[in-house]
Parts: sequence; C-alpha cells; structure tokens
Amino acid sequence: MEETTKKKKMTEIGSAIEELSVLSIAKTTIVTTEKEATNIINLPLKPLLSFCNIIVQVLDKIGPTMAVLRHDIDQNIQRLEKMWESDPLVYSNLVEILRKEAKEGSSRKPKSCSRAAFWLTRAMDFTLALLQRLVKDMSQNMEQAIEECYNLTLKPWHGWISSAAFKVALKLVPNNNTFINVLAAKDETHQIVQDDIRSLISLLIPLLSQLHSILELYEVSKLKSP
Repeated sequence: MEETTKKKKMTEIGSAIEELSVLSIAKTTIVTTEKEATNIINLPLKPLLSFCNIIVQVLDKIGPTMAVLRHDIDQNIQRLEKMWESDPLVYSNLVEILRKEAKEGSSRKPKSCSRAAFWLTRAMDFTLALLQRLVKDMSQNMEQAIEECYNLTLKPWHGWISSAAFKVALKLVPNNNTFINVLAAKDETHQIVQDDIRSLISLLIPLLSQLHSILELYEVSKLKSP
C-alpha cells in the first residue's frame, strides 16, 4: 500500500530529483589525456538521457509554446541513444562520445552527438532558469518569465527562424497558477511544489556546471542553430 501511495505522488519534479540523484551516485572522475590537461567528471549516458526525458515532460506542462524545443530535445536524445546502442560498453558515458568525435573532427557537424549534447545542455539551462524564477516568486507572470529565460539561455544560440517561432508560440503560455497546479500531485500544496523545485535546483546546478566544462573542453560550447 505504501509503495502504491508513493507511485501516485510521484510527479515530474519528483522523478527528475530521483533521476539526478541516481546520476550523482553514478558519476566518477576519469583521468584525461595530457593534451586535455585536466581531470573531468564521467557522466553516465543513460541516467542523463532519462533525466532529459523528464525535462520534456516538465516542458509539456507549459503547453504548445515548448513544442519546438520539445521536438529538438527528443531528436537529440535519440541521436545519443543511437550512439550508445552501437556499442553500449564503449559509449556508456558522454565523455567518451565527445572525445571520439573530437578526434575524428566531427564535433561540429549538424548531426553530431556533440551538437546533441550542446543543445540538451542549453535546454537544461532554460529549465533551470525558469525553475529558479518560479521558486523565487510563485506568483510572477509566466509569459514574462519564460520569455526572459529564453532570452537569457536559448536566444543567443538560436537563429532568427527559431527565435521568431518561439515569439509566436509565447502567446500560448498558461498562467502561473495553472502551471504550478499541473506540476503538483493531487492535494499537494504550492509550498510542497516549491520545496521540491528547490531540491531539483540544488542537483541541477552542479550537473550543468560539469556539462558546460565538458563541452568547453571539447570545444563545442558555442554552437548556433539556423
């Protein structure tokens, strides 16, 4: 009975916390080559992609505004999963994939896994920025909050086509109360949701710091879309 109750109460935010906790436990430090001149964190790929799938579910709560971003995340997850499936032992972690493409000189190609990792990281940047704004003020205007987070985290890397599409879709954003309610479990208060968001933020910040360091190391930290 207790297990059933827990399952019923598990929200997207709760699932995200669970996945990031697993990822934090699974991370290990690996010694890089002399050329790379640093030790970096090895990020297991499957737990990372599981978390990204939950990010998609959270963005779905915002509605059609996030449709383009959601589609991009799905495609990037699939690209990395395909690489993992080609050799699960060799490509069990993100660093090995980026290292392989860096050696081949294919990191910046349109369909590279390095580019997929870059855009997944930017999507997480956006999610973090939005969650930080929500936890700071649960009553703020959602349309304004999403636009400001987009301008900060995604717009600098988007071309005019992507930016224009987002601007049009922004009018479909739900109000803040509706968004918080769909994030909450049944009978869950906004205070509980706020506390869960804080827990998620505390796990997401160090993950993103590690991801940005890895992307910078393999020189794929500044890519742009059309």
